[in-house]
Amino acid sequence: MRPPTIRDVAERAGVSKSLVSLVLRGSDRVGPERRRAVLAAVEELGYRPNAAARSLSEHRAPEARGHAGPGGRPLVGVLLNDLRNPWFVELLDGLNSLLDARGAHMLLADGHLNRRLGEDLTRTFTDLRVDGLVAVGTLPGPQMLRTAAARLPTVVAGAREPVLPRADIVANDDEYGARLAAEHLIGLGHRRIAHIAGVGTVGELRRRSFETVMREHGLAGSAVVERGDLTEEGGYRAAVRLLSAPERPTAVFAFNDIACVGALTAAEELGLRVPRDLSLVGYDNTYLARLRHLWLTTVDSAGHDVGRRAAQCLLDRIADPARPARTVLGTPSLEVRGTTAPPPGPAVS
Repeated sequence: MRPPTIRDVAERAGVSKSLVSLVLRGSDRVGPERRRAVLAAVEELGYRPNAAARSLSEHRAPEARGHAGPGGRPLVGVLLNDLRNPWFVELLDGLNSLLDARGAHMLLADGHLNRRLGEDLTRTFTDLRVDGLVAVGTLPGPQMLRTAAARLPTVVAGAREPVLPRADIVANDDEYGARLAAEHLIGLGHRRIAHIAGVGTVGELRRRSFETVMREHGLAGSAVVERGDLTEEGGYRAAVRLLSAPERPTAVFAFNDIACVGALTAAEELGLRVPRDLSLVGYDNTYLARLRHLWLTTVDSAGHDVGRRAAQCLLDRIADPARPARTVLGTPSLEVRGTTAPPPGPAVS
């Protein structure tokens, strides 16, 4: 069960959230009857207020609220799709490096935890009166983000949706990155190439680009797409299905490095040696790809740079909330390492 929220307390006591906040702060502006109702609801539900968030909201300097620039220290809320994804961590590093250099503070919330608890963390950021919001990755429940973006300067980073009025998108050119991966494998002589696809708009862009490149080279009939779920386990299961087929692929392009690691595990369990029997390409060039015992060929999507660009876009939008929305795409590159090689046996022309 999720822990009770201030909204639950307000509903149980039959009062507003703001009145609950006044009671919790010990305000003398609340009558005794409603105070008793709130305290009884707190006791019945076992509600425990977030002391850190309450302190930040109460003690934040007035000049810092809604003001960015000399004399102000912007407070930026960051809602992350899933902290377990190492590419998002690199993006956060770039985001925070520029925000910190500009005197801004960053508050981080994990959307994965948000889903488990069933809470709307965008509302929490609104309640804390942050100056701007960065949504990192593809988040479920776009309506919550749409509502927050109507009130706050907002930037979507590392994803291509949702498209919101007056909200910038800072991401990677996913179509070009997938093209680099597919053309690399084709250039090595591979003809039976599979793609472990992702989800959302980013997953669709990479899948569509992969299929386009295969079609351009007359290989549409040997292009296979297997759905994954962005995790190592999802990559493993997708790879097992692909590699157990009668006409197994000689190369696999995975949606991200995490899924690629899962595919590498599946290949090893099935007795295939990488890259002699099977070539693998990941995406993102995270620290996983750079581990020496993995040494993945991967598409470098410049997560740190995407984060810095997102920070700059947000600061620009805080300074001018009415500026037109824009989409900023970084240009990926290919990092060739130890998991790709020509296919076994003579290449088919």
